[in-house]
Amino acid sequence: MHSDLLSFSLMVFTGFFAIMNPIANTPIFIGLVEDQDAAERRRTARRATITAFLIVTSFILFGKFIFQVFGITIPAFKITGGILVFFVGFDMLRSRKSEVHGHDTPTTPDDDIAISPLAIPILAGPGTIVTAMNYVTSGGLTRMCLVILIFAVIILLTYLAFTLSDRIMEKLGRNLIMVVAKIMGLIIAIIGTEMVLSGIKMSFSLN
Repeated sequence: MHSDLLSFSLMVFTGFFAIMNPIANTPIFIGLVEDQDAAERRRTARRATITAFLIVTSFILFGKFIFQVFGITIPAFKITGGILVFFVGFDMLRSRKSEVHGHDTPTTPDDDIAISPLAIPILAGPGTIVTAMNYVTSGGLTRMCLVILIFAVIILLTYLAFTLSDRIMEKLGRNLIMVVAKIMGLIIAIIGTEMVLSGIKMSFSLN
């Protein structure tokens, strides 16, 4: 039982870290807040991460209710969600900003960039929401609490990456960040493929 929860926790952490990718999102954050001072950057990072956490947590808690309202089956969700997640990873492998994940950032930031585009859709984009809901669709309360806890850890890491963005860029450089992004892209594509296969198995009652 404990080993199952541990392996599940590692899988969730890896999935969230790959799809959220705090390190690869750092250059995006810097580009959006370049006109802000240090205090304003911290406020922007805090508001963006808290908003993203609330959005994704809402889908984790009420995802099954949403399924019931719209008549969505778990196999259909896994297959469709897996395809979306796969293309997020595929675009990252090709060094393209994924349109599925919503990483396109405007040339002129909004008045409140913490909400859009940072929280939505860069952090809490469709890819993140689909990944989160995939982990809780067939699990119990324990797994749901684990997913929320692990997502909170990823959000904290993202906040730290944003607040330390200048140092991270100085230490790692853009080339290394691009390498990390490609590795994460491969992991995301594999996760998407696994979701599709899981949905097909559930549809046809295969073991």
